[in-house]
Parts: sequence; C-alpha cells; structure tokens
Amino acid sequence: MQFFILLFLVVFSLSYPKIFVAKWDSPITPITADFIDRTLSKAEREGGTIYILQLNTPGGLETSMRRIIQRFQQTRLVTVVFVYPPGGRAASAGALITISADIAAMSPGTNIGAAHPVKMGGGDNKDQKVMEQKIIQDMLALIRSIAKEKGRNYKVIEKMITESISLTEDEALRKNVIDLIAVDINDLLKQIDGKEINKFGRTIKVSTQGKEIVHLQGNLKEELFKIITNPTIAYLLLLIGFYGLFFELYNPGAIIPGAVGAISLLLGLYGLSLITINWLGLLLIILAGILFILELITPTFGGLTLAGIIALTLGSIILTDPDSPYGDIPMSVIVTMTVASALFFLVVGRLGLKAQKRKKMLGIEELVGEEAEAISDFKGGKGKVFLHGEIWNAESEDEIKKGDKVKVTSAKGLTLKVERLKE
Repeated sequence: MQFFILLFLVVFSLSYPKIFVAKWDSPITPITADFIDRTLSKAEREGGTIYILQLNTPGGLETSMRRIIQRFQQTRLVTVVFVYPPGGRAASAGALITISADIAAMSPGTNIGAAHPVKMGGGDNKDQKVMEQKIIQDMLALIRSIAKEKGRNYKVIEKMITESISLTEDEALRKNVIDLIAVDINDLLKQIDGKEINKFGRTIKVSTQGKEIVHLQGNLKEELFKIITNPTIAYLLLLIGFYGLFFELYNPGAIIPGAVGAISLLLGLYGLSLITINWLGLLLIILAGILFILELITPTFGGLTLAGIIALTLGSIILTDPDSPYGDIPMSVIVTMTVASALFFLVVGRLGLKAQKRKKMLGIEELVGEEAEAISDFKGGKGKVFLHGEIWNAESEDEIKKGDKVKVTSAKGLTLKVERLKE
C-alpha cells in the first residue's frame, strides 16, 4: 500500500504544473544553446507550463541564436525571456532571442538592441561585404517573421540589425518591442498572470498563481565552458599548454608538465574556437613558440627570441576582435605574458648554450683533461696509469716511463688516450 501511495505522489509531483526559471549571464555560444535545450526539455518532462529565461548577455554566435529561437518555436511551453538584473542587457543575438519569446520582459535599468551581425577575423574586401549583406538580409527575414507572429514592432527591430540601435526598457516598451517591465521575478509572475498569447494557432491563457517555481542551474560542463570561453582564460590556457609541452620536450619523462600542457592547450583551443578568433593571430602565437624553441636549439644570441616576441605580441593583440561580444584580451595581460615568455626563453636559452659548452660529467668521458700517473713503462705505446684510485689501460704516442705524469686526452671503451706532461 505504501508503495502505491509513494508512486502516486511521484506521478502527481511530476504532472503538477510548474514554472521553470533558468538563468544565463554570458555570451551566446553553443553551450548556451545546449543549456537552454537541456533545461527546456527538463521543464517539458516534469510538468512545466512556463519556461522563464533570465538573460544578461552581450550577444554571441548567430548559429547558436538560431538554435535557441528554433527551440522556443518548437516547445509547447510558454516561453518568457526576462532581461535581468538591472544594469544587464540583451545585446546583439540576445536581443533577437528576447523578442522571439512568447513574452518579452525587461527590468529597470536594462537595455536591448545593437544586433548588427559582426564578421570577426576577416578583412574588408568586396566578397566579405557581400557575404555580410546576405547574413543581414537572412536575419531580417527571420526576425520579421517572428516579430509579426508575436505582434511586435518589426520596423524598430529591423533597425536594431541595420542601424545597431539600442533601446532602454521604457523605449522598448513604448515602441512595442517588449511586452512589459518588471522589477524582479515575483513582479514578472504577477504581471503575466492571466495574459493571453497565441501559440500553435490557439490562444493560451497564462496562469502563475499557486504554481511551484523550479530554478534550473547549469551543470559542471556548462559552467566549465562558460569559464574557458572567456578570451583571457582561453589565451592563458593556450600559453600554458605551449609551456607545458615545451617542458616535456626539454625534459622527457617529466610527464606532469606534458599532461598539464596537453590538457590546457586543448581547452584553450576549444575555448578560442567557440568565441571566433582571428586565425592569423593564433598562427602568429604558434610561430612565436616555434621561434622560441629554435632559439634554444640553435642559439642566435637573442635574434630568434626578438622575432618571437614580435610574433607573440602581434598575435595576442589581433587574436580576438575588440568589437566581439566576448570582449578582448587586456593589454596588461598581453604585455605580462610576452615579457615573461621572452625572459624565460632567453634565460633557458643561455643556460642551454652553457650546458652545450660545458664538459660532459657523466661516464668515462669525465676523465678527459684529468692528470694521472704512469705505474709502468709504456711498451709498444701501451701501459697502465693510476687515476681516481683506479688502474686504467692507457695508450700514448709519447715515450712514458713509470712515475711520469700524464694527461688524459680522450677515452675509447675502457682505454685512455694520454700524453706525457712536460716538466
């Protein structure tokens, strides 16, 4: 009996209408699309009727934006995008995601707009301008369709794309870009209660009274990728990766530097690939690493290191677009890493050069240059010498008598080549 009661309670809790609230406060990337798809699917499975996305974003990738809009269009749930908290924004791709929701809301002190697509990592040639126009027209067609369906002012929304205009919450409400202004999530729920929307050809009356609110959190993978898509973090991971692999190559068998370097390099490259980088910048950074390593192999007294510094500096500066919604790499970080890299490779290169010139100190070759004493007369150019407490076979072209002082000039096998020291 208890089993059936428990089963009933579980089924009832899953089917009881709920409001699911998710939060995203980073650029729009494939991780954002995955997060929204996962949390929206959870809301659909567990009896959700309303899905609210608290959004604060500078924008992001057009492809990820489209995935999110398509997911909003497919779900049976009422979708609400709430630009929050005060001081937040829904810029670029975030603006288009906001107006694609069934209900679009903003909190006081927020803004929306500036949705002109940015082509990062390219030049200013004719073909790219043509491609940019195609992207703009494609986006305009998409947004006109959505705006008309949701009853929004598509002419103003078009200007967000073509003229990069940005609106305050009051302007957006007055121009019919959003549906309401709410102070917080509780105020939002009060205002949308009883509101009617059209979805899938039918009218749905929104009900929020007495419903459980479920807050959805990002999982470990999503939180990790939010961190590595920060341009500064991705850049540092990239350089740490290069250093780790260098240490492993310079000192084979260390294992830990190589493992840490490989993991950091892969995470850095993945993070940079998500935020759309200038590949010339990445190639210049790789070239800098090659030049630094060549300085160690074939010391040029700083020539290759200087070239590496220039390549690393230029590559770091142009690696990310300053107009990117992800931000750029602070100049202080670039200068610090460039100077640190230069000093490191100059010092290591000089130590490596000294090591190459230093006499070998392992095995029989360490005896070269040492003085020994003949303990027998040399006959036929062969005899024995006493060195470091041991008796060695020796050969010489000089005439050597027992008791003569000799100097080791070379070693072959266990036989020393010596010459008689002049008194």
